[in-house]
Amino acid sequence: MDTHTMIGSLSAETGAGMIELRRLRKSFGAHDVIHGIDLSVESGEFCVFVGPSGCGKSTLLRLIAGLEDVTSGDVFIGGEDVTDRDPSRRGIAMVFQSYALYPHMTVRENLAFGLSIARTPKRQIAEQVEAAARVLGIEPLLDRRPSQLSGGQRQRVAMGRAIVRKPLAFLFDEPLSNLDAELRVGMRVEIARLHRELGSTVIYVTHDQTEAMTLADRIVVLRDGRIEQVGPPQELYENPDNAFVAGFIGSPRMNFVPAIWEGTQARIGSQAFRVALSASPAAGTRVNIGLRPENLTVTPEGADQGKAEVLSGTVELSEYLGGTQYVHITLVNGTPISVEYRGREIFSPGQPVAIRAAEDAVRVFDEDGLRVR
Repeated sequence: MDTHTMIGSLSAETGAGMIELRRLRKSFGAHDVIHGIDLSVESGEFCVFVGPSGCGKSTLLRLIAGLEDVTSGDVFIGGEDVTDRDPSRRGIAMVFQSYALYPHMTVRENLAFGLSIARTPKRQIAEQVEAAARVLGIEPLLDRRPSQLSGGQRQRVAMGRAIVRKPLAFLFDEPLSNLDAELRVGMRVEIARLHRELGSTVIYVTHDQTEAMTLADRIVVLRDGRIEQVGPPQELYENPDNAFVAGFIGSPRMNFVPAIWEGTQARIGSQAFRVALSASPAAGTRVNIGLRPENLTVTPEGADQGKAEVLSGTVELSEYLGGTQYVHITLVNGTPISVEYRGREIFSPGQPVAIRAAEDAVRVFDEDGLRVR
């Protein structure tokens, strides 16, 4: 079986990989961890669960895999109710953060182990192992043991062990968190390529929103066991439903500036800041102005000072990164913000500056964090 045939057969067999969660709940004793989640992941989709530590993303993945019992609700994979089905009979393969390789086995034996347990014919096992090794570029490693591999090589082997099973869906639980920054970038490219070639359904859990943005067809943002928002990366980035999503998606993170609404503008300390809203909050309402660093421009303070579309501040620190500076500024009301700057000016601590925002990129959130604009 050549590599192309291997990939083609996987694509065909993963065509029914739709995953549905219906009113899914999970409690540990009196503590509710997952609160009635409804979600559909389409066949062939790359869906990323993202959120801060403790938000329930790994627990949700384990419920799908069958590694945790559901308190209530249903899990469907490929159109079949698998809620009470053993993990080995759900048609899924899971790749863990810890790799979970058998240290006494060679790479070849690790790849073949699941197929051997399933009593797959030896010739077929050999063909599928060789094909998976070619897909992942680990053919020279087949006779080594895990202790002789780097972290990136071990992760490739863990992925290969999943691939040879031809599952309906792949579940990844923070698979890159043990790798250094350079390896993580390379493995992200590798995982994206594999998904494109295999056409399989993937659910991928991470706390790293950069991974989520670069890999996902759709992102599921979780907080405290509930879904905050679901959508393509660009939609979540440009049109967040609330301040939590706005602050979590994007690197560097969005700046939030507390203000008081006054008719057609926000009052930020002693400064007025004009924002166009279709439905204005009541006068005196507390709001937070959301400003992404790349949507701000910064200049030495001058003639623009005092204008309603300009904020004044003082430079605290400028991080020079070659083509980009991140200028950290304290506004007149004491709020710290960051600005991404790509010009030639070098800013110094203590320097007074003026900050402008692209009008269509300003976001406004009410006291409860819900989006106003």
